[in-house]
Amino acid sequence: MGAVTEPGAFVEDYLLALLARASHAASAGFHARLRALGVAVPVWRVLASLSGQPRQVGELSRLCLMQQPTMSKLLDRMAAEGLVRRERQGRAVRIALTPEGAALAARLVAEARAHEAALLARHAEGAPALKALLRALIPPSG
Repeated sequence: MGAVTEPGAFVEDYLLALLARASHAASAGFHARLRALGVAVPVWRVLASLSGQPRQVGELSRLCLMQQPTMSKLLDRMAAEGLVRRERQGRAVRIALTPEGAALAARLVAEARAHEAALLARHAEGAPALKALLRALIPPSG
């Protein structure tokens, strides 16, 4: 078990609670920046996931932690805003960034990288091991 042993302290040493709290704390500053720019977090996740390559809706849903029907509605809104487009490739439909979406994604990715660098600078020695551990916790299809 962990170091915390007093009664009622389960969540303070429970891996899943720690991951959720750490994610919330690490994301708060960047999410505030997104709000200031008028970009919703789910829109950011789609833009970031499409940065560099088109993807199918199911893959986007998995990467963005969203149910597929919810993702489809979000993509409809993003298409109406001129951020994404649907590309038919045979029977498959892939979602790609428009030039406007790609420009916004590039700007936000640069800000996200700066946010991540500032966060990891406080923990430079452990950052590579932490990322490796987190990747190992995610199933290959996940």
